[in-house]
Amino acid sequence: MSSSQARTTSRPMNLLLRALDGVERLGNKLPHPFWLFVILSAVLALASWALSAAGVSAVNPATGKTVEAKNLLSADGVRMMVTDAVKSYTSFPPLGTILVVMLGVAVAERSGLLAAVLRSGVSKVSPRWVTFALAFTGMVSHVASDAAYVVLIPLGALAFRAVGRSPILGIVVAFVSISAGYDASPLITPTDAILSGLTTAAAQTIDPAYSVTPLANYFFSLASSVVLAAVITLVTEKVLARRAEAMPVDDDAEEDDLGSLRLSRQERRGLLAALIALAVFVVALVLAVLPASSPLRGKGGSIIESPLLTSISIFLALGFLAAGWAYGKVAGTVTTSRDIPGFMAHGFREMAPILVLFFAISQFLAYFKWTGIGEITAINGAGLLKTAGVSGPVVMLGILVVVTLVNLIVTSGSAQWALIGPVFVPMLMLLDIPPETTQALYRIADSCTNAITPMSPYFVMALGFLQRYRRSAGIGTLFSMTVPLSFALLVVWTLLFFVFWVFGIPLGPGAPVR
Repeated sequence: MSSSQARTTSRPMNLLLRALDGVERLGNKLPHPFWLFVILSAVLALASWALSAAGVSAVNPATGKTVEAKNLLSADGVRMMVTDAVKSYTSFPPLGTILVVMLGVAVAERSGLLAAVLRSGVSKVSPRWVTFALAFTGMVSHVASDAAYVVLIPLGALAFRAVGRSPILGIVVAFVSISAGYDASPLITPTDAILSGLTTAAAQTIDPAYSVTPLANYFFSLASSVVLAAVITLVTEKVLARRAEAMPVDDDAEEDDLGSLRLSRQERRGLLAALIALAVFVVALVLAVLPASSPLRGKGGSIIESPLLTSISIFLALGFLAAGWAYGKVAGTVTTSRDIPGFMAHGFREMAPILVLFFAISQFLAYFKWTGIGEITAINGAGLLKTAGVSGPVVMLGILVVVTLVNLIVTSGSAQWALIGPVFVPMLMLLDIPPETTQALYRIADSCTNAITPMSPYFVMALGFLQRYRRSAGIGTLFSMTVPLSFALLVVWTLLFFVFWVFGIPLGPGAPVR
């Protein structure tokens, strides 16, 4: 390649890197999400005063009631903020759900079960299948939430090096699988619990009886995990593998302990015990649901609207608890029953930052709902789109683009959905687009650009792992490897969504796409 060609080729990359530098500078000026919601609450108070003084209102077409903007700075508003503060927090939809789920997930994580599952997913794989195996394991790893980054990225390097391939490529595949595919998984994850709770709260501004379960997007998430793993494999083998050849590992790079990738005999026995315990639990649950008069069924023997699905968090927690306990007893990481509450307590300690953030979010959402501004915005927005003759797919693509760009700066999925969900969910409901469909769109937009934004702390973490093998690597090095994957996933995942939309494939149990 001539020097002029090299300069031409590098120009787009330089422009992208400069754009990312701007994103990083802008993002670094943003306050912590906790303070962001405190500031937004103050802005909301001023906006409610102005809108109330102007007499702004809207008629909810779903109920026929007139919604008027209420002043948060009035006596009634101040009284609500003070007297409802505790209630707003304790009744925050995702709070109880995520805490219950984490009771079980913490046991599975602290016992070593989740790490063993991830290691088994990438060990003893032939070189031909190592990329897909690692990518799909990344989809499974979402059940471990952010802990997946710490466990799987170094394992990705080990897996690729074990089959004679570049560990740099393994790091990229693992990182992108976790980050850009964050909201896709063949399993139910804590993210499902958080998103469904926030979506339910947003939907209830239009229909107070509406409920979105953690299984609402399960079919879509399951299909997405397989498709995204295949896309990552294809782009890696056809595009990135050649680029990795131009990035040789430093001669003095640390040699990894390949033995850490393999499971010991005791760990393999622990995995078998966990599988048996989980199977017994599932069979017992199925048997409990089979009778038409089962208390786990809903009215008329319904499965869709039943305690089994509406309270799925408790069954998820029990499933993780059973599997984690069984693994720990056989693998030797659980010695007495006292270890289990200790594991749960440790899981709650790791949840502390989220619980603090939830307090600020819950207060903001309570204020937002009380003022009626969210509902008025949704009603007027839906009316404007109807008047303009904008169709559902165009609206959905527009939302997809907006959220994808916002995700470059606001990388916290729960914070971002708490901010935009109360507007988008009811607005699309008024356009006859179900909340579950809006949530599925958000999953795509909230995930794909995670792998290219320097605002994500895990982007920096992945760069640190990469520099273990190539010290000269910088943000541009990692970015040049993740961009092709990120945009390929965005395009294909969007197309997959519209396949569900066009053919009317349910997104989950009892959750039609339209």
